[in-house]
Amino acid sequence: MSILKKLFTAVRGGAREVGESIVDANGIRIFEQEIADAQSALQKAKKSLTEVMAKEMQCKRKVSALNSSISEHEDYAGQALSQDNETLAIEIAEKIGDFETEKAEQEQVLSGFTNHIVALKQQVKEAEKTIKENQRQLTMVKTTESVQKATMAVNSTLNTNESSMTSARASLDRIKQRQQDRQDELSAAKQLESATNGDDLKAKMADAGIGGSNTKNSDILARIKAKQGK
Repeated sequence: MSILKKLFTAVRGGAREVGESIVDANGIRIFEQEIADAQSALQKAKKSLTEVMAKEMQCKRKVSALNSSISEHEDYAGQALSQDNETLAIEIAEKIGDFETEKAEQEQVLSGFTNHIVALKQQVKEAEKTIKENQRQLTMVKTTESVQKATMAVNSTLNTNESSMTSARASLDRIKQRQQDRQDELSAAKQLESATNGDDLKAKMADAGIGGSNTKNSDILARIKAKQGK
């Protein structure tokens, strides 16, 4: 019996862990839905508040009407007394008493409506404040979640593809080296061509001031002057 109890407890514990993992995985979605549910409840509360406020207005009109009836019948009773018709005055007084009784009842109802409205308005105000704060927090946690997921994705990619990135860098180095080798070959071929055509020798002679092409202008001018006997 004890073993069965422990197994049952273990199953319950496993179910709780699974439930918690599901809640954790969908935390933002659950929080967002809870805000939506709160907003829906708030709208219903506002509708109920407007209904109570409408009843309060109706009750106020009844009290006002009763006050008018009381005042009116007091005038009637005064007129009856002025005519020495006390019997009629008493009847009117009884009617006034009925009005006053009904007025007292309506005022009690009105007081209940007024107090209820005050409480509902405060609850609505607090609910709106809480919902706005939760919406602000939802925006923050969504942003944080997105940034964290992006960071984790980048880190995962870097770690997973580290060898690929290393290989890519090695390929780039090989390309650069191959291009440099080709450039060196082109330079060497140009030097060989110059040597074959004698261009290399001509360049050396020009540097040494040897060769007709490198005769200086001053030498030419001196030779011309000598011919002229100057």
